[in-house]
Amino acid sequence: MQHSMSDDGWLVRETAFSAERANFYETIFTIGNGYQGTRGSLAEGHKGELSATYLAGVYDHHDSSVIDLVNAPSWLPVRITVLGQVLDVQNCKILDHARTLDMQSGQLHRTTTFEDANGLITKVETTRFCSLDDQHVAGLEISVTPVNHACEIAIESGIDGERYNLDCLPAYKEKQTPLPETKWEKWAKSQHLKVENKQANSDACYLQAVTLDTGITIGMASSTICKNHATVSDPTMEYERVSQRITLHPSEGETYLFEKRVAIFTSRDIDADQIEIACLKKLNEIEQKGLTYCQDKSAEVWREKWAVCDCVIDGDVEATRAVRFNIYHMLIAANPNDPRANIGAKSMSGEGYKGHVFWDTEIFLLPFYIFTQPETAKALMLYRYNTLTGAKENAQENGFAGAQYPWESADTGRETTPKWTHDGLHRIWTGEEEIHITACVAYGVISYVSHTGDWQFMLDHGAEMLIETSRFWVSRLEHNQEDDRYELTRVIGPDEFHEHIDNNAFTNRMAQWHLVQTANALDRILAESPKIFDQILDAHGLTQTEIEAWRQTAAKILIPYDSDSSLIEQFSGYFDLDDLEIIEWDENDMPCYPDGRDHFTLNDTMILKQPDVIMLNYLLPDEFTDEEKQVNFEFYEKRTMHKSSLSPSIHCIMGIETGDYSSALKYFTRSAFVDLIDNQGNTQDGMHIASAGGTWQSVVCGFGGLRIKNGQPTFKPWLPQSWTGLQFRFLWQSSLISIELTHTVMTFDLSSEATEALEIQVDGTPVILEPGVTQSVLLSPFTA
Repeated sequence: MQHSMSDDGWLVRETAFSAERANFYETIFTIGNGYQGTRGSLAEGHKGELSATYLAGVYDHHDSSVIDLVNAPSWLPVRITVLGQVLDVQNCKILDHARTLDMQSGQLHRTTTFEDANGLITKVETTRFCSLDDQHVAGLEISVTPVNHACEIAIESGIDGERYNLDCLPAYKEKQTPLPETKWEKWAKSQHLKVENKQANSDACYLQAVTLDTGITIGMASSTICKNHATVSDPTMEYERVSQRITLHPSEGETYLFEKRVAIFTSRDIDADQIEIACLKKLNEIEQKGLTYCQDKSAEVWREKWAVCDCVIDGDVEATRAVRFNIYHMLIAANPNDPRANIGAKSMSGEGYKGHVFWDTEIFLLPFYIFTQPETAKALMLYRYNTLTGAKENAQENGFAGAQYPWESADTGRETTPKWTHDGLHRIWTGEEEIHITACVAYGVISYVSHTGDWQFMLDHGAEMLIETSRFWVSRLEHNQEDDRYELTRVIGPDEFHEHIDNNAFTNRMAQWHLVQTANALDRILAESPKIFDQILDAHGLTQTEIEAWRQTAAKILIPYDSDSSLIEQFSGYFDLDDLEIIEWDENDMPCYPDGRDHFTLNDTMILKQPDVIMLNYLLPDEFTDEEKQVNFEFYEKRTMHKSSLSPSIHCIMGIETGDYSSALKYFTRSAFVDLIDNQGNTQDGMHIASAGGTWQSVVCGFGGLRIKNGQPTFKPWLPQSWTGLQFRFLWQSSLISIELTHTVMTFDLSSEATEALEIQVDGTPVILEPGVTQSVLLSPFTA
């Protein structure tokens, strides 16, 4: 089986099998297409594996502590036997093993040579993919070579419906490290599926399951054939698994080629009674076109996407690879065709956070999609619109007006945050107190509309979202009559080390911004579309008096601030806490907890989990002076533990913006390689997908210096000495802009398809870009 792979900068490799690292590679070798994600498990399975296929938007609760993104039936299983002995990493000697993720084409390649107990050597090569051209299609190519024998080989290939989600943390004793093969055994397993239809014949297999609470039907069909040799295929059925068994009597040294074609549909796509028909019809289409054709069409779509979103760091191949790795995972995480699904904190690459959706989407991921995949960005924001009813129910349940978006969201918009940690020892308050999520959703609406120019979204959806969420803030704010100001008490900001705090600057300022932006958006609707404005007033019982009250309320919201030092106080009383120092860093250059302290015992100190005030400075850059941003970065950066993977990218960007260049490359590296080197120690649970978005922002908004000011792209770039250049592209209101940056020149190409010239700014100087014309701007020397 011959496949031409991309250049080295597109490849991520595993060069030997390690049981200890297997779950790590399962995560980073996830393949997908936004509709589904399949972890990079070995097709034959092994002890200690954490294999999974997830389907976007397919959630279920049943016997889990909170609702799960369901571990769906697996289309991956392929078991190869020689004289009845299974070829796998447990039962055979592994003579060589290598896997390569080709990010340019979205394919995972594998080569493994097994020597079984009889001394028989068999080489197995595979290539798997999920089609980006047709989201219902997946496939697996297999080649088998009996190196030193001509013994009977059997391939059993099918669909496994016996799937579970992990639920409870195992109660291992402190510092006890279980064997890789047994580390999942003490986890409780939640069942979410009931197999209701399974069939197999010599041509194909079909398995259909339904989620136990939500009633979503999932259908999968597969067909496995030998392409270059006559074989006999026999159907097999075991409990909740269906397979085809192909028996082969080979010649020594000859290579036998197989392909497994897969089709997947759910009742979220079509009526449940049509799923089996659709799956089998799709299988027939794959057979008619050929699996190679499907692979090629998928690779073509991959090339089209990379043509917009690729980033190249000249002079640093490893950094380029890392950035592409993060972009690859964002491209397979979101479905532009499904406005009812969003991106979980671990995308569709692992069990972490149960597939729940956080502020990660609007703050860390959405900028990437807005500037490179605007159709996907729109789908992500439509998800928030489609869960607005659930957000209204949250507000009503909590005694407030309007709509309160959940800290953790799943399929309905209702709050899904667990109340307790897995071990039952610590209460989780984020679902009740981390209310800034509602302002972050509004931030996403405003960003999407302003950066894409899709004002129709505001008219059709955004205005309603902004109105209802503004009503939440007005009802949640507390009026301090003595000082005639509005406050927010008992909240949690982005820094989750500090709970039950009052007047978190981030939350208060974002709520203030939210109310003003809603009023401004309605003013524009009134000016441009008075009839639509009247319709909005009627539909929501809104009055001009209520709109004006939002502005008046916003003006009186307390923002803790020390005018003498220009420091924003993270929350009321923060400056009175114990100013404990960070004095130790681990092997990944990450801060260590001070002696005797951990995540749950830093509430009385000034140490932060992640940026809070610095995050506010980043999201609202025009609201603060350069001096304020610099002073606050210097103060808070040295008190931050970076115990969230979201932290380093923001520190990279704000370090560059405030002139603290010495740490920018360090923070970029932490963010870009968080999963490739597992510097948080939990990549096995799934990708840190928000960090992937932060990494892209580090490149484009940090080193590239992109900001949007007054509706105009502006640039203030900076490059480290070790990089010779930077290349990236982005879409500005449907026009593609290509950028090449060196230490002396910034070159722009506005696509010839653009309909008009575009004015930008570089280091404060206006520059006019003409369609199809290359424009170069000389730069002042960068500060080292």
